[in-house]
Amino acid sequence: MPMAMMASQLRWGWRPPPKQQRRRMAPVVCSVAVENAQRKERVRLKKLFEEAYERCRSAPTEGVSFTLQQFTDALDKYDYESEVGAKAQNAAYVAQLVKGTVFATDAGGAYVDITAKSTAYLPLQEACIQKIKKVEEAGIVPGLREEFMIIGENGTDDTLILSLRSVQYDLAWERCRQLQAEDAVVKGKVVSANKGGLVAQVEGLKGFVPFSQISAKSTGEELLEQEISFKFVEVDEEQSRLVLSHRKAVAESQGQLGIGSVVIGSVQSIKPYGAFVDIGGISGLLHVSQISHDRITDIATVLQPGDILKVMILSHDRERGRVSLSTKKLEPSPGDMIRNPKLVFEKAEEMAQTFRQRIAQAEAMARADMLRFQPESGLSLSGEGILGPLSSDLPPEGVNLTEVPLAEES
Repeated sequence: MPMAMMASQLRWGWRPPPKQQRRRMAPVVCSVAVENAQRKERVRLKKLFEEAYERCRSAPTEGVSFTLQQFTDALDKYDYESEVGAKAQNAAYVAQLVKGTVFATDAGGAYVDITAKSTAYLPLQEACIQKIKKVEEAGIVPGLREEFMIIGENGTDDTLILSLRSVQYDLAWERCRQLQAEDAVVKGKVVSANKGGLVAQVEGLKGFVPFSQISAKSTGEELLEQEISFKFVEVDEEQSRLVLSHRKAVAESQGQLGIGSVVIGSVQSIKPYGAFVDIGGISGLLHVSQISHDRITDIATVLQPGDILKVMILSHDRERGRVSLSTKKLEPSPGDMIRNPKLVFEKAEEMAQTFRQRIAQAEAMARADMLRFQPESGLSLSGEGILGPLSSDLPPEGVNLTEVPLAEES
C-alpha cells in the first residue's frame, strides 16, 4: 500500500502539505535557528575566556599602565584598619556635640568643617527648630561657627550628619524648666486651636493651653495668631508635655496693678457710658467722666476701637476683677484729651507723678489731723502743713479742751 501511494504521488506530481501542517512546522524551524545562535555565542565566549586566561598566565601585566611593583607599593600604603576604625569612630560620635564652621550651602542644607577625616553635612530639616525653606533664613551662611550635634552617618560616603535643631530643642526645654522654676510670665503666639484648647508657641516649643486656663472671654479662632502672656503649668521633656496657663499670667499682671500707676492699653469697645481698654490681658473701664475734664457728649468723637492710650489706674477690685481707669488725671490742661491726645500720651508719666505727690500730701494732712491732739505720738503739724516733731510751743501734756472759751454769737 505505501508503495502504491508513492507511485501515485510520482505519477500525478508532488503537492505541498496543507496550511495547517505548514503552520505546525514553523515553530520547529525557529527553535532550531535559536539553538544554533546560542551554540555559536557559547563557543565565542569560551574562546574569549581561553584567550584571556592564557594572557593572564603568560603576560599578566601586558597593556597595564603601571608596573607590578607600583601596584604592590600602593597596597602597602593603604590603611585598611584606619578605614574600618574611622567608620567605627563615626558611629561612636553620634549624639555628641562638636564645633564646626559652615563653608558652603546648597538648596538641601549646609556643608560644615568639623576638622574630622570625613566631611559633615547639615540637612535643611535639621538647621532650625522652626520650619524654614532655606538655611539662610536661620542665619546659616558660610563662615558661621556654631556648635552642632552629630545625629548619624551617611552609609554611602561616610559623611557625618549634623543637627542644630536638636541643640536648640534641648536648650528650649532647659529654658522652659528655668522659667517655670522662676514662676515667670512669658509671651507666646497662638498657632492653632482645637476642641480642648489652644496650641501656643513658647521659646520655640509648642505648648497646650486648656480652655479652662484662658482668661479672655474669646473663642480659639479669635485668638489665632495673637501674642498673649502665659505661665508654665507643666514642663516634662521626657513625655513631651508642655502645658501653659493664660489665667495665671493675667492674675500675676493684676497683682502688679498699683493705684496711680500708668499703663499702656488698647481700646477694645465703645459704650455710651465709657470705653473698655485692654491693659495686658485685663479689661478696664474708662468711664466717660474720667476721659477729660471737659464734658464729652459722644465718646466716638474722642476714642475709637484700636486706639492706643496711656491710662492711670484709679481702682482695682481683685475679687470682682474690675479695674477703673482715667485719662482725665493725665491731662496737662483741662480738655487736652479732646484737643491734643498726643500731648496727654507724652506727658502721662509726668502728670501721674504730680498726681501721686498731691495724693501723698493729702494723706499726710489727714494723718496730721489725726495726730494733732495726740502728743504722745511725738508729732505735730506746722503752720505750713508739714508733719514733724512736736514743737516747743505746745505743752507736753497736751491741750486742755475744757479751758477753751465758748464761741460767742455774733
